[in-house]
Amino acid sequence: MQENKTTGRHRAGFVNIIGNPNVGKSTLMNALVGEKLSIVTAKAQTTRHRIMGIVNGDDYQIVYSDTPGILKPNYRLQKNMMDFVDAAIGDADIILYVTDVVEKADKNAEYISRLQRVECPVILVLNKIDISDQAKVMELMQWWKQQLPKAEIFPVSAQEKFNLENVYEAIVKHLPESPAWFDKDAFTDRNLRFFASEIIREKILLNYDKEIPYCCQVEIESFKEGEERYDISAVIYVMRDSQKGILIGKAGASLKKLGTQARIDMEDFFQKKVFLSMFVKVDPDWRESRKELRRFGYED
Repeated sequence: MQENKTTGRHRAGFVNIIGNPNVGKSTLMNALVGEKLSIVTAKAQTTRHRIMGIVNGDDYQIVYSDTPGILKPNYRLQKNMMDFVDAAIGDADIILYVTDVVEKADKNAEYISRLQRVECPVILVLNKIDISDQAKVMELMQWWKQQLPKAEIFPVSAQEKFNLENVYEAIVKHLPESPAWFDKDAFTDRNLRFFASEIIREKILLNYDKEIPYCCQVEIESFKEGEERYDISAVIYVMRDSQKGILIGKAGASLKKLGTQARIDMEDFFQKKVFLSMFVKVDPDWRESRKELRRFGYED
């Protein structure tokens, strides 16, 4: 999806992806960018940060921005996550609103109301059509056309990469004239430390149930780049001693399994050998502490 599709002067813009949890926003961005930048699991709140992925053509640059799923905040971390969403609505050149064939269409209706008033182009992506039927898809498309009459609507399967080419062409068509915002060889605004921490957090989401994934924060304490390998030291913060015990497991078995899975994915992502060491610490207030949230990148 990176061939030249435009003519004339250079175009560039921020394409911000928003939507409710579990509709496939991260899967969609990864497919559009062609890189796995956002972690993907079936659990809500998988994405916590705003993550950019950049696609470059000869005379255009698309800066995609994945955002946390829309929710009603219960603690400061979640409030900050919604601040990322609000900022994404405010600074978008194009909004990609992602819904699917499963969720209740009018969930978090206040955001639909906001999209009715934005001035920038809105592209609505109706995802997961591979698990539905044509009648249901047509019914949903008609409902969304009534809610957002100015939006372009595309039924897709991000998982199967179906109909994404048409979404991509619509995005390029709406890009404003602008010089590139980032170097043309860039594909994200995040550094390697960030991706190392996200890979570990993805494995926590996949391996642990109930409250454990939502009470964990990963911090990369050390990231040493050698010629033949990366030496990475990570700390996983939890909120209670009982969670620390569950995370580590009997004789450290659970943490060892987690570390092995994370290391394998890191080596695939970085294309280099990785030596990974992990530790678990208790920090009861990290989700509410402004100081801690700032340290973890959730507050300015």
